[in-house]
Amino acid sequence: MHRDVAVHDHPERQRFEWLIDGQCAIVTYQREGRTLWLNHVGVPAALAGRGIASTLVEAVLQQIRARGERIVPVCSFVVHYLERHPADRDLVLTAGAAPDAADD
Repeated sequence: MHRDVAVHDHPERQRFEWLIDGQCAIVTYQREGRTLWLNHVGVPAALAGRGIASTLVEAVLQQIRARGERIVPVCSFVVHYLERHPADRDLVLTAGAAPDAADD
């Protein structure tokens, strides 16, 4: 992971943000109980080609894991990330499982 990765969750905006060189890379989500539906990964064009999206997703998944939450990967980038990083697949809510409604 890049040095100085400071990804912040902004639940009021339903997104994680990472400010890099004055630019904001994001992962948007919708929450249902303790499950986050990861909808979109956005990295400004000025930051392209530096592995920012992968590092951002890695940091987001670390935070989700630390909070004991689950994910539903909607964004194709997150789906592909999980294909390349099978150790994080345990965070995915399995088909047919109901999201935990605790802590809504």
